[in-house]
Amino acid sequence: MSVWSSIGSIVSAIGTGGAQIADRLVQLVLARPEGTNSVGFTVAMIALSAKMAKADGVVTADEVIAFRELFDVPPKEEKNVARLFNLAQEDVAGFEVYAKKLADLFPYDRKTLLDILDGLFHIAKADGIVHESEIGYLTKVAEVFGLEEREFSKVLARHVRSDGNPYEVLGMGPEASDAELKAQYRREVQETHPDRLIARGVPEEFVRIANDRLAALNAAWAKISAERGL
Repeated sequence: MSVWSSIGSIVSAIGTGGAQIADRLVQLVLARPEGTNSVGFTVAMIALSAKMAKADGVVTADEVIAFRELFDVPPKEEKNVARLFNLAQEDVAGFEVYAKKLADLFPYDRKTLLDILDGLFHIAKADGIVHESEIGYLTKVAEVFGLEEREFSKVLARHVRSDGNPYEVLGMGPEASDAELKAQYRREVQETHPDRLIARGVPEEFVRIANDRLAALNAAWAKISAERGL
């Protein structure tokens, strides 16, 4: 069963919604051992994107387009995706509860949780700016995921602070040696390769995020190299 067919059956099983949508989503995803990572990842992105939409009060057309850039949804499954999005919006549970239950799909998998955060930033900035309310929301999501402040700052720097500190993009400090910075840059580039993301269960369409991440890493490294004369 494909990811999108699985989501269609999940939406049907959820029914009319209610206060326990987060619980039911996790239970239904875990009940599908094959492709659980890719299904869980996609469900998490849809649900947390819906919750983020409430952070600044409105879902813009640009945000919808950004989501479609990340996921190639078959036309016949678009209604199911929209239904899941709307159900997540209507769920009375706070996003902290929602994020915790969805994060349980990826225990000890910080890289996938960072991928989800990266995708949420991509959608948040689609209208040209990441609003303070959205940054606040994403900060709390990262905390619920158990991510460190340094990890969050690295993702934030890639999406918001394009003219800021290039060291933050690499997750390093200016006190790091040339060798340490080069090694970190190479590690980040290696982890950003689309094949690495797909191996972690990230949908193939998510390559757009990998390309954006790689561009930010290369720009940061170019700036650091110029400053240090490397």
